[in-house]
Amino acid sequence: MEPHTGEICAHSMFESEEEELAGQAQAWKYTFAFVESLAVKSVVLLGIPDIIARHGPKATLSLSQIAAELPSEKPDVNCLFRILRFLVAKNFFRAETSGGANEVRYGLTPASKWFVKGGAAAPSVSMIAMLLMQNDVTMMAPWHHFNECVLDGGVAFEKAHGLHLWDYAAAHPDQNCLFNQAMACNANIVMKAILSKYEGFQGLNSLVDVGGGIGATLAEIVKAHPSINGISYDLPHVVAMAPHYPGVKHIGGDMFREVPSADAVFMKWIMHDWEDEDCVKILKQCRKAIPETGKVIIVDTVLNPREKTALDPSMGLVFDLAMIAHTVGGKERSEEEWKNLLKEAGFPRFNIIAIPALQSVIEAFPY
Repeated sequence: MEPHTGEICAHSMFESEEEELAGQAQAWKYTFAFVESLAVKSVVLLGIPDIIARHGPKATLSLSQIAAELPSEKPDVNCLFRILRFLVAKNFFRAETSGGANEVRYGLTPASKWFVKGGAAAPSVSMIAMLLMQNDVTMMAPWHHFNECVLDGGVAFEKAHGLHLWDYAAAHPDQNCLFNQAMACNANIVMKAILSKYEGFQGLNSLVDVGGGIGATLAEIVKAHPSINGISYDLPHVVAMAPHYPGVKHIGGDMFREVPSADAVFMKWIMHDWEDEDCVKILKQCRKAIPETGKVIIVDTVLNPREKTALDPSMGLVFDLAMIAHTVGGKERSEEEWKNLLKEAGFPRFNIIAIPALQSVIEAFPY
C-alpha cells in the first residue's frame, strides 16, 4: 500500500461523471453568486426599472430607448446590453422580440417591480434602500472576515472597521443615513404585511417602538390606528435625524437601561441583533414598561416556522449569517429558542403569528 500523502485525487471523490459535472455547476454558481446582486445594483443606480416603469407597468422598451433616458450623452450601449441580457436570464427583466429586425424590448418582472421608486410600484414596496445598504462596501467588508471569526472569535464588523456597527454609524453620518433608510425600507415592507394580517394593535392607547429608528414603522401603525399615542424610542443620534410624524413622539435613550411606559412595546428587527443575554436584559426593561395586562409585540424571524409562506424559508439562514457580519452576538432563532428566551425574561406565554413576510409576529405576555 502506498503511503498517504495528504493529497486527494479529485476524481476519486465523485461516484460518476454526472455527479462530478453537477457539482462543478454548483461550484461555479457559488463562486460567482455575488454577480446577480451587483448587476441588480448597477441597473438600480442607473434607474432602469424606473425608466421602464414610467411608460407603464406592462411597457417594454428597446435598448436604444433605455439608453436615451440615461443621464449620459454617450452611454456604452454594448455594456448596457450585456448587463440586461444577464438579468433577463436571471428573470429580473423580461425580454420580448418584435419588429422585422427582431428588436429586443425589455420589461419589468415581479422581481424588478420591487426596485422601482414610483410609478408601476408604490414607494412603500421598494427594496432599493435595502439593496444599496447590504451591497455597500462598508457593509460587505465584514463578510470577508468570517474565517477569522471561526478561528479566533471576535466580531466581523469590528475586524473590518475597528468599531462595532452602532459606534461606526454614530461616527459616520452618511453610513448612519444609509442604514436608517434601509431600515425604513424594511419597515414599509413588513408593516404592509403586518397591518394586513395582525389585529393585535386594536384596543391600545399607547405603544412604544423600541429601536424605532426614525419612526417610519410607528407612523404606519398610528396612521392605521389613530387612537394610539406612539413613542419612537432609539439612540439619541438616531432620533436626531427623525422627521415629524403625526401622533409620534421621538425619545432618545438606551433600551438596556430604560424603556418608556406604554400599554404595549413593539420591537421590529431588534432582538436578532443581540445575543441571548442582552435580549433578556432588553425584554426585562420592556416588562417594566408595560402593565400586567400589557404585551410585547416582536417582529422577527422564526427559523423553520410551522406555517409556510411563498417566501423562501432559507432566507432566515441568510439573515442569520448577516447577524454574524454586522452585529455582536446577534442571531435568528427557532421557536424553541424564542420560548426559552421569553420565559427567562418573564414572559411565560407567547403566540407566533405568520404574516406575508420573512418575519413573524411574536406576542409575549407577562402572565
